[in-house]
Amino acid sequence: MKEARPVQVVVAYDFSPSAEEALVRAADVAARAPQHVLHVVGALDPGGGLTIGSLKHVDYQSAERVQQLITERVTAAFAGRPTAAEVQFFIHARIGKPADEILAVAEDVGADLIFIGSHGKTGVERFLLGSVSERIVREARCPVMVVRQKGYGEVSRLDVVKYDHTRAAFTPPHRYTYVDKRVIKRPNDWPIS
Repeated sequence: MKEARPVQVVVAYDFSPSAEEALVRAADVAARAPQHVLHVVGALDPGGGLTIGSLKHVDYQSAERVQQLITERVTAAFAGRPTAAEVQFFIHARIGKPADEILAVAEDVGADLIFIGSHGKTGVERFLLGSVSERIVREARCPVMVVRQKGYGEVSRLDVVKYDHTRAAFTPPHRYTYVDKRVIKRPNDWPIS
């Protein structure tokens, strides 16, 4: 049997809540499908971007410290999570404009997918400050998953019951399952739960 080709996944990370959500989503994917190799990118912008804790100046020592902090966050994202097999990840601490560095890492690793958080900037704020996620979506040469925290409430599914109506007969919805390279249609007499 031919071994699956590694899927290179770039995760943009800046210690924000939306970046944390992107990391968690990427960890979910990698835990279920360990052929996904994660490349977590932290970009330090010397023009006033990412500053972490006591790091005020952007230099190679601060990049090394950011690399350590991101490694701790990735470790925490996988802590207690069952994985299908060993998961590989790499931490890239880069100095430069975030969008440029994220796209550069994507190019360097031959990215198949990019996860990036959305800060939800709109209007003048986005015009003045720009949107890294918007630029990544426009310029990336692979699929991009823009992640934000869920805002929808939980919705429970209703049970579907047969209703004999005089005008039209009830047609139950079709449900399919994918198993062992076969699509299986559930028989109509199975209840939908």
